[in-house]
Amino acid sequence: ISPWRYNVKEKYIFKREFFLEIKIKIVERLKELMKNYNVNQPQLAEAIGVSQSSISGWVTGKKEPSIESLWKLADYFEETIDYLVGRDRPKLY
Repeated sequence: ISPWRYNVKEKYIFKREFFLEIKIKIVERLKELMKNYNVNQPQLAEAIGVSQSSISGWVTGKKEPSIESLWKLADYFEETIDYLVGRDRPKLY
């Protein structure tokens, strides 16, 4: 295998692992915030204007929220998008 192809494959693997880590963090943070705010999936869905199946998909890791949905989640939970995707705090408000 040429070094060029090796580098491309390594970049692909890195990107895939990076986005998988973000997805896992979103799931963890969403579950944590829902518990802390004592809100269930239907309540959260209604509050941010998405379907309950979308919330369910995010909580199980089967779907990823759009950037618009991340904004809505961040506003609802008074957090930053950075926090939702696994970066450290501080709080937005």
